[in-house]
Amino acid sequence: MTASRAYAQAAEPSNFFVAGKNKIINGDFGIWQRGTSFSNPANGSYIADRWKLIHDGTGATRTISQQTFTAGTAPVAEYEGTYFYRYAVTAAGTGNNYQGTIQPIEDVRTMAGTTATISFWAKGGGSFSAPLELVQNFGSGGSANVYSPLSSSTVAVTTSWQRFTITATIPSISGKTIGTNSFLQLGLYIPANAANTLDIWGVQVEAGSVATPFTTATGTLAGELAACQRYYYLHAESTSQSIGIGTYYNSTTLLTLMQLPVTMRTTPTVDQVTGTNYFQVIRNDGTDDFNSFTALSRASNKALTLDCTANISGTAGQAGIVMTNNASTKLA
Repeated sequence: MTASRAYAQAAEPSNFFVAGKNKIINGDFGIWQRGTSFSNPANGSYIADRWKLIHDGTGATRTISQQTFTAGTAPVAEYEGTYFYRYAVTAAGTGNNYQGTIQPIEDVRTMAGTTATISFWAKGGGSFSAPLELVQNFGSGGSANVYSPLSSSTVAVTTSWQRFTITATIPSISGKTIGTNSFLQLGLYIPANAANTLDIWGVQVEAGSVATPFTTATGTLAGELAACQRYYYLHAESTSQSIGIGTYYNSTTLLTLMQLPVTMRTTPTVDQVTGTNYFQVIRNDGTDDFNSFTALSRASNKALTLDCTANISGTAGQAGIVMTNNASTKLA
């Protein structure tokens, strides 16, 4: 992982931390495996880890970016020097009913039927009312979405950092059918059809009616990264990065074993940036270049095999080190 994407949060004071208190992962926006700046990302794109952009309408110009606190300006002194999230709309566009940032909290049963407190720090390029939303999504084959009373709430954002605290009762799931991939969704929104900038940091969703001091979901640097990698794992990018050990099954099939660093939420799919000779296998005092991995096989949420059956040629039984071979290469 490049230095700009490293998790750079200062150690949290022990009196701030209660294991599992915060249901939001990467609430301090310290982890950005997919990149640190996104120009006009499509509706539904993931940006900072665990955070997704949603919008409708046409013609808007949007940029999502990782921003670094100037020394001495972080909302909480213990986190000075870390990152925050910026959603900038420079051209309003038309036909927007919503434009926001959401996080699906795994399992719709999370805190159902209880009181929850949502807190976060925010500031804007100007002053405006920012809507919030909390939705129970019962997943594929489940009951219809249920919007909590929080969905009618707004916060008065100004040009200065301030902490907002909202308490809401999350509806009971009694009588509901839970389908596949259900979740509880928190949404933070910019007003539609307007040019605005919204900066966010320290998002927390916790049980109870009192906003406690912010902590990340896991309370440790390694733990927060691992929690993000359960959903998305960046394995290699740029050139000359090791991927794994590959073996020629036959003269035109290369099989590369890859162990995953954490047990993922489900069996993964491959996200790769490819092109001519973007990958390379070093073997038998020579190299073979190839363009992409053509399939993922023998996969579980713990390990997988990357198959290449195109633009590859070797000797059955030989093995070698598989590498990235272009500055633009990415494998995740």
